[in-house]
Amino acid sequence: MAQKKTTTTTKKTTATKKTSAKKADKTPAKKSKSFDAGRVYINVSFNNTLITVTDTNGNVVAWASAGSLGFAGPKKATPFAAQKVVATIAEKIAKSGPFNVDVIVSGVSVGRDSAIRSLINHGFNILSIKDVTPVPHNGPKPKKVRRV
Repeated sequence: MAQKKTTTTTKKTTATKKTSAKKADKTPAKKSKSFDAGRVYINVSFNNTLITVTDTNGNVVAWASAGSLGFAGPKKATPFAAQKVVATIAEKIAKSGPFNVDVIVSGVSVGRDSAIRSLINHGFNILSIKDVTPVPHNGPKPKKVRRV
């Protein structure tokens, strides 16, 4: 009694993906858009300085903060750190712009004036400066009366 081995061959059909291979080979490079006008948001606090550049629609073009540049602790809120953040922003958007900007400043710290002056020194044409720092209109609630 000889046992006969039966082998079954199955054909695997593999779909060739020529279109996806072509797309992977030819990835388009990022196109840098050129902006004429935009907004610069300067947010300064006692802990950090954050600057964001947007186009007129509000889409973020570039941003930088003192913390991302390596400043640590209370050095992040200094005028020197604000100047370095503006220099980084100017470097990032040197080709694309915008150079005609509306500046919107928020927060109370010594880096406010330094950041605006540094924007002017880096060739930005400032159209307007708006301060949107929140100001309490009634102040904090007084403490309860002490009962002894």
